[in-house]
Amino acid sequence: MHIKDLRNLSTDALQSRLNQVSMDLSIERRKIASTGVQAKKAKIREMRRTIAQILTLLRERGASK
Repeated sequence: MHIKDLRNLSTDALQSRLNQVSMDLSIERRKIASTGVQAKKAKIREMRRTIAQILTLLRERGASK
């Protein structure tokens, strides 16, 4: 997700998006751990980047994690 799209979301929407992306990331990491295949490195990198962007926006707005 692009930062422009994230900036348009409300704080509550950002919190729910953060929870969703974090859960998706943990699922992908478990899949890699169980199969040993690392074919989705780009997807994991994008999820980590999205989480960092959301946390940055929340901190800018003064909302806690």
